[in-house]
Amino acid sequence: MKALVYEGVETLGFHEVPMAAAQAGEHLIRIHASGICGSDMHAYLGHDARRPAPLILGHEAAGVITGGPRDGQRVTINPLVNCSTCNACVSRHENLCPNRQIISMPPREGAFAQFVALPDRNLVLVPDDVPLEKAALTEPLAVSWHAVRLALEALSPAMDRRALVIGGGAIGLAAALALRAMGVDDVIVQEPNPVRRVFLAERCGQQTIDQFQGAVPLVVDAVGNAATRATASAVTAPGGVIAHVGLGEDAGGLDIRRMTLQEITFIGTYTYTVQDFQDTARAIFDGRLGPLDWSELRPLSDGATAFQDLRFGSVAAPKIILDPWA
Repeated sequence: MKALVYEGVETLGFHEVPMAAAQAGEHLIRIHASGICGSDMHAYLGHDARRPAPLILGHEAAGVITGGPRDGQRVTINPLVNCSTCNACVSRHENLCPNRQIISMPPREGAFAQFVALPDRNLVLVPDDVPLEKAALTEPLAVSWHAVRLALEALSPAMDRRALVIGGGAIGLAAALALRAMGVDDVIVQEPNPVRRVFLAERCGQQTIDQFQGAVPLVVDAVGNAATRATASAVTAPGGVIAHVGLGEDAGGLDIRRMTLQEITFIGTYTYTVQDFQDTARAIFDGRLGPLDWSELRPLSDGATAFQDLRFGSVAAPKIILDPWA
């Protein structure tokens, strides 16, 4: 099969690789769409020791099951493989399973390939009227769905339902969409890239701003570097909530004194539970997250160029999806 292989810092090769093989309880999926995630970019830049070269990256995918009792079914992929028996899994916090694996991280190769293998429980059936390119957005949308759910659960019912999303990439846009789907209508997306801001406003219907001034009850930091954390801890209203989902930098930025004195809740969020993933898929299928027509489709063979374009900020669309068969 063909695959896009991470070979070293800022180096990707499109090669013939050994065919993916399904183990007991797994299905082989013919990938039709696979999105480029921020974590893929971190690996590409050499910033993720958990993803050493050579490795097939990619974990936002949808395709068609090949062989077995579910042959021909269209599915979207939950890339988090959990043990299903530990306390975290039993309590339905599968994203915190200490034995979890994820495709695109050893020992599991990723979905920037023509085929990938996953357990039956990781596959969600996609209706025939939903394009697989749209179904492939389930994973990144689920990340934000999970973050927004946790933030709204923590926010006092007495506080206004207003929110600031920091970062207008796929996770930030997904957070804005999830907030609206969960009843928060007043949402502003802070995005410094003017090309991206225009795209978000004109193509995605978002209210955007270069730099937010004022105070807001709920902030979603979808970037996660020192500067965005500083903004989040400065503009969150007393008694408000920060949901931190970005992984840009490990440390710095938070005004701990202000957060303590103003009783601001900080929530670190990681991926999603199985229920969050399934709820996100249903929200996609029934249209609650909008048309989701803001991704850019490219051939997997052109993946190296796509990564370079993202690296240098020359892509307006929040998401590039790669097609292994184009």
